[in-house]
Amino acid sequence: MIQISPQEIESAANVLRARINFPLQVGIVLGSGLSDMAERAEKSVAVPYAAIPGFPQSTVEGHVGRFVGGFIEEASVLMMQGRVHYYEGYAMQQVSFGIRLMAALGVRTLILTNAAGAVNMGYKPGDFMLIQDHINFMSANPLIGKHHAEWGERFVDQSETYTGELLNRARGVGKALGIPLREGVYAGLTGPTYETPAEIRMLRTLGADACGMSTVPEAIVARQCGMRVLGISVITNMGAGIAAPLHHSEVVEIAEKRKIDFQNFLFGIIRSINAE
Repeated sequence: MIQISPQEIESAANVLRARINFPLQVGIVLGSGLSDMAERAEKSVAVPYAAIPGFPQSTVEGHVGRFVGGFIEEASVLMMQGRVHYYEGYAMQQVSFGIRLMAALGVRTLILTNAAGAVNMGYKPGDFMLIQDHINFMSANPLIGKHHAEWGERFVDQSETYTGELLNRARGVGKALGIPLREGVYAGLTGPTYETPAEIRMLRTLGADACGMSTVPEAIVARQCGMRVLGISVITNMGAGIAAPLHHSEVVEIAEKRKIDFQNFLFGIIRSINAE
């Protein structure tokens, strides 16, 4: 089992501190097809994942693979322009490395974004879904292994993994911008295969509204680190058995079509957070 130590996190954090030398307010993980938002940051500094000791490398189309620090709506942000996934062969602690790194750099508010498949039959591709809760179907947990007290509690309360106050802010921004929002439960699965029609029916029966291959381990670690968490899914396809056969290019295509609305939505949320 691959384990990440506090010393490894601090070593990686020092590399970023040397390049991004301003306090950070908001962390953002940009999912499949959503990376372009990082290009709109002002006074930005980009640091490739490859330049950070021990940091895993993203291998998936639509994931650039770098940190971008800068300013959006006058708030200082640190964005992960792409993430790594469990299905790429990384251990859970590697998948959540970036979140621990953000915490070490002082980030206390985290926005997790992803491209997701619809389980809820009332959804359609292009919808935005605020994540109210999640179900971990990954059969693994990033907190398994040696416990480091400086990272937080071992037994993390997940009664409110996704912060209600941030959900309220997102609702208000969506209303102000005229962007309809779905709200539901995200099911995290390992991938890399898409779910079978039977699995989609199972997920629907168990209360999931959307599913994907990320986000859950990041949210768990963020809560252990004491971060406020907001999760947003872009629904890029209908689950298996609901519509046509699935392909990753469809995921990227739908995310591309909605990227300006999505970026404006995130800008509004960041503006609201900065006004606190």
